[in-house]
Amino acid sequence: MMHTMCCSPCANRPAFTEYDNLVRTGICATINLDLSDLQWLQASLPVKEGRLGVRLVTSLAPSAFLASAASTDVLQQQLLLHSPTVATTDTAVSLAKNIWSSVVHNSPLSTGLSAHKQSAWDKPIMASERLELNNSLSNPADQARLLATTSPHTGDWLYALPLSGCGLRVDNPAVHVAVGLRLGANICEPHQCPCGATVDAKGLHRLSCKGGSGRSVRHHALNDLVWRALSKADIPATKEPSGMLRTDGKRPDDVTLLPWKNGRCATWDVTVTDTMTQSYFHNTSRTAGSAAETAAGRKTAKYASLVPTCVLFQLPWKPWEPSTAT
Repeated sequence: MMHTMCCSPCANRPAFTEYDNLVRTGICATINLDLSDLQWLQASLPVKEGRLGVRLVTSLAPSAFLASAASTDVLQQQLLLHSPTVATTDTAVSLAKNIWSSVVHNSPLSTGLSAHKQSAWDKPIMASERLELNNSLSNPADQARLLATTSPHTGDWLYALPLSGCGLRVDNPAVHVAVGLRLGANICEPHQCPCGATVDAKGLHRLSCKGGSGRSVRHHALNDLVWRALSKADIPATKEPSGMLRTDGKRPDDVTLLPWKNGRCATWDVTVTDTMTQSYFHNTSRTAGSAAETAAGRKTAKYASLVPTCVLFQLPWKPWEPSTAT
């Protein structure tokens, strides 16, 4: 397909729309979600921008052809040196430029060496699609979700190879939930939570429900991850150490048994917060990671009494969005 788009003036061809529709059908079947047009637009943008990276050929076609035409222009002139049509304008290139300009509007055409790169033509198109997406999602919850998905490392799981031996293979329900949360799709039937709250089709309540086990599972998983990493590095640590109490009588999650710095041991306490909790929307819809930063501030204040004897350190962690933890 990339060869066809680079070598043929095929932008705006109906067959490309049909091809994109087939890809959309396949993706929806794979993740078991019914994506709306807006959610499919989000899925078509790059992973680093909080999307799925399933690029649309209808969007890439003008950029691919224009970059290919610009990079081979000198060679074409040499091959057509004695041709009577050498001085005429390539109508295919002009048509592709008109199509590209109609999408990006006021963006200038790429010139010089930058015109040889597909990314130079593609970035304005992605910016236009991103602007369309942002303008269409004015709900604070959607804005918070978009910001959370663009945070560093939130899309790393999409790049991981599905190796069962390394614990990197994700089962079908997990993919369904992870992609659904990323795109803001409906992942379940509306129902009533055992705590009495109403769970809508997006299922966000279960991420922060105090009566559920989800937060505890994520808490223990993160805590075990740090503990195992220290064990692999031959740094002995113990969980829930006795004798180290906060002002409220609770203990931190772990502490190293050997000094970490300046004769003081290191200690940490995992906190799982939810970006999509309604009480956080005022901040998370404006700044990515603000929910985790707020939780980290509360933890630092609670453990202030341990600072003279221990080293407190924070571990920023971004599991599957929209949840965050510190």
